[in-house]
Amino acid sequence: MSDIPVITVDGPSGTGKGTICIQLATRLHWHFLDSGAFYRTLALDALSTGIGLEDSQALHHLATHLDIAFKPDVNGTSVAICLRNEEVSADIRSEKCGNAASKIAVYPLVRNGLLSRQRAFKRLPGLIADGRDMGTVVFPEAQLKIYLTASAEARAKRRYKQLKEQGFSVNLARLSAEIAERDERDLQRSVSPLIPAAEAIIIDTTDVNREEVDQQVMALVRKTFPHTVGQLPIN
Repeated sequence: MSDIPVITVDGPSGTGKGTICIQLATRLHWHFLDSGAFYRTLALDALSTGIGLEDSQALHHLATHLDIAFKPDVNGTSVAICLRNEEVSADIRSEKCGNAASKIAVYPLVRNGLLSRQRAFKRLPGLIADGRDMGTVVFPEAQLKIYLTASAEARAKRRYKQLKEQGFSVNLARLSAEIAERDERDLQRSVSPLIPAAEAIIIDTTDVNREEVDQQVMALVRKTFPHTVGQLPIN
């Protein structure tokens, strides 16, 4: 397992992590893991089955048996998230589900319950892991750790645009407040707080377009894994 390449991309929502990771997984033909989708899918499962968001014991049991799969499309532009073979990609992206996921993510029992499920995605030829504690907790042995950040205002606007394009009715002011609240929870939680790994390379995406971020990340990948992906184009 120690020789399986792993790239972790951590950071708060709205920084472009998902897009970068899906593109990387498609380009490299590696496995893909969206940690945030784990918590969102667990939250959706809890909400749909009537399990209270404060019931950490029941949530832990649900977490250890979570049947989740990720299926990136061939173009590397999106990924289908499936719960028990049923696609729930749109359902888990609602703000209600996102807030529920942030609330249950503070429970050590829940995080421990999902830990082994997440680590099971580490398989050859390699893994791209998108999340908040991928490089610090889940895959501390990762050979390349990236941390994406951006201003709260920029992230709120990106999230607003994304949700509107997906057909959701959203309010920018309320969305900004929810993102600020979620950031505070993520930063202050006692277990796996949202912080970059000591050796992570930090990229601020506030005023950088997607193509430039992609070039920076791909250059780091080529440098870290020269024998595996050194011949791949940066673009």
